Amino acid sequence: MKKITTLFLLSIQCLFAQNYVEYHTGSTTDVSTNQQPGVCMMGGATEHDEAMKWFLNKADGGDVVVLRASGSDGYNDYFYTDLGITINSVTTFVINNVAGATDPYVLQRVANAEAIWFAGGDQYNYVSYFKDNAMEDALNNFINVKQGVIGGTSAGMAILGSTYFSAQYGTLESNVALSNPYHPRVALGYNDFLNIPFLNNVITDTHYDNPDRRGRHSVFLARFSKDNAMRSFGIACNEYVAVCVAADGKAYVYGDYPNYQEFAYFLQANCVEDYQPETCEAFTPLDWNRGGEAIKVYKIPGTMTGINYFDLTDWETGSGGDWQNWSVSNGTFATAAGINPQCGALSISDNEVFKAEVYPNPFSDTFYISLQGQAKDIKLYNILGSEINIKLEVNKNINTTTLSSGLYILKLKTETSEQTFKLIKR
Repeated sequence: MKKITTLFLLSIQCLFAQNYVEYHTGSTTDVSTNQQPGVCMMGGATEHDEAMKWFLNKADGGDVVVLRASGSDGYNDYFYTDLGITINSVTTFVINNVAGATDPYVLQRVANAEAIWFAGGDQYNYVSYFKDNAMEDALNNFINVKQGVIGGTSAGMAILGSTYFSAQYGTLESNVALSNPYHPRVALGYNDFLNIPFLNNVITDTHYDNPDRRGRHSVFLARFSKDNAMRSFGIACNEYVAVCVAADGKAYVYGDYPNYQEFAYFLQANCVEDYQPETCEAFTPLDWNRGGEAIKVYKIPGTMTGINYFDLTDWETGSGGDWQNWSVSNGTFATAAGINPQCGALSISDNEVFKAEVYPNPFSDTFYISLQGQAKDIKLYNILGSEINIKLEVNKNINTTTLSSGLYILKLKTETSEQTFKLIKR
């Protein structure tokens, strides 16, 4: 009789809550713990248990919320009991529309969570349902103010970079992207959704067991560099591989190498003065060669212990991997052995994109703008686009005691470049 009653109540819930469906496992009492920040990205097949333990341990026994736009409760028992990590609860929300994503109850559960996981599926559903609304604000607050751990697999990984492939017009084959970098299917979002530490200007990609993905990923980086006049970066995983980024910026790679060919890839536009694609135009094959070294890639085998890593604070220090050069000539992708670009050792003129830094982020009462050179213009805006009238100076602490908590946009111009920073005030 108890089972019949439970099924009846669930049916009633589904009938009257078509905007979302909830599946809950564990305690119904919220707890507060000493959660830790981090991000876990998976390539799209079966989850790597050791990486998922890393993810759950960051929650410190707290509550996990799984967000998805299809499927059901497949993560609940896996997170709550199968991995042997003690947590308070797992709640899965299957979100069906914007109304479901912005429902006050759903938003409150997101705010109360210590860990948030995005399932696979269609990433455009996540972009459509979660972006430019209260859910986006809740997620960014969770990441940057509460500083909980976040992660996702397949489509859930695809949305974690500050630049992302939205899949608005469906999936994308490399030959289509390489032959026309501005094909409608090359649908990219730039710095307008999630703001995750160490993933600024990063474009992720998944299911990298298919070597065809490398071509389209190269187009994503080329488009970002062309459209934003900045160097671009990427992180990609084979299907059974996970990349777990700790609070210090080290990205640890999990897999089952050498039993299987399981790798993660860390891509960056080469740190030279002429890093831009030679040709990146609509209806024209991409040409991004730069002497065969347009994109520098560090390829790391994933291990069961996640011992190999890449440091996202400098994008050149790593262990266990090897460097490759990727390039595209007249729409044809090529790869060859490479060497460390050693961007940090370059002169100021060669390393133009790294001249400005703003830290800490998130900040409390002050932040610091570090700039080697002269600033032509500095402006700070709130989330509504209104300019903030406070004194802004480079190489000095900026006093923000008059500002309320929230998201701000800093725009800094020099004679040769312009950079935009998303800042979170706690």
